[in-house]
Amino acid sequence: MEKHLVLVGGGHAHMVTLANLHDFIEKGHKVTVIGPSAYHYYSGMGPGMLGKMYAPEDIRFATQYVVEKQGGAFNLGKVVRVDPEGKTVILESGETVSYDVISFNTGSYVPRSIVKDGEKDIFSVKPIEKLMDAQTRILELISQKKITVSIIGGGPSAAEIAGNVWRLTRNYGPNRPKIQIFAGKKFMSHIPDTMRTKVSISLQKRGIKILEKDYVKDIKTGQITLESEQRYDTDFIFLALGVKPSPIFEESDLPTGPDGGLLVNKYLQCTAYPEIFGGGDCIYFKDRPLDKVGVYAVRQNPVLFQNLMASLEETVLQPFDPGGDYLLIFNMGDNTGILRKKRLLFGGKLAFLIKDYIDRKFIRKFQAIEQT
Repeated sequence: MEKHLVLVGGGHAHMVTLANLHDFIEKGHKVTVIGPSAYHYYSGMGPGMLGKMYAPEDIRFATQYVVEKQGGAFNLGKVVRVDPEGKTVILESGETVSYDVISFNTGSYVPRSIVKDGEKDIFSVKPIEKLMDAQTRILELISQKKITVSIIGGGPSAAEIAGNVWRLTRNYGPNRPKIQIFAGKKFMSHIPDTMRTKVSISLQKRGIKILEKDYVKDIKTGQITLESEQRYDTDFIFLALGVKPSPIFEESDLPTGPDGGLLVNKYLQCTAYPEIFGGGDCIYFKDRPLDKVGVYAVRQNPVLFQNLMASLEETVLQPFDPGGDYLLIFNMGDNTGILRKKRLLFGGKLAFLIKDYIDRKFIRKFQAIEQT
């Protein structure tokens, strides 16, 4: 009996499923993928793309092409709500799509609540493809004058963006920008002190300022205001604040975790509706809260594939094991990286080469599907 599998989003946690859509179709099932772009950009290489270390085509997967090549349907659109009783999703366009089994990999977004006036020259670090627009605008500005680039946020994303803005603009002589990070009260507060120190030294030796005075209260085009009411003039702003899961689930009254992510059990399955699954940044794993890092989406890949097939075929589901400590490497933008794995910590060119090798291997594995 034909059933309808719907995938919402073509992110990291859906990559194995996307690569094997033909398995579902050969078993007689219909597959529809809904996404806001014909491509999926790998976030781990996004800062490097900003710094022109990678071209856009180096870090993206041709989602629409791969789906249609295997006999699936691709719907270019954005899901805004789910009707779990009617087994239907509603798109921003008003279109509805019904499903028998559905999986969400809609990622996360950077909140813009502190943007109080104007949007010009204020860019979020997500979605990743928008970094190309930011790159173009920064180069346009520094071709005219010396500017200040400000990054709002004190986490790894802010560090990598700052380092790669430096890389992008390092050859612009007198017009090289002033780069500053507004890191709240403590830069990279959730990272071990030894690693945080290495990141800080890497940035500061290149003249990148890290401000740890106060939290940002609000921003507008050309100006940043702290909670202390101190104001800073700037020409360009990146929002690299902590990400939040897609708002679809809260707006659909589905079970959610404290961060608003879809609440899932050990099978990556919605706790209230067994035909709904999810992975990546958009879920809240009930058994153990997970960091918003790509490694968990990658680890969820084969489990989601197996469980979506099992749900359609009414066979046994496979539990997801998040695993232990994960490898963490930051791209500092100067052909160096900073690597941590358990007690191992080092920085330099070797750390970057390891990251570059892992990232390229991951994306090429899926890009290869485009050629088969």
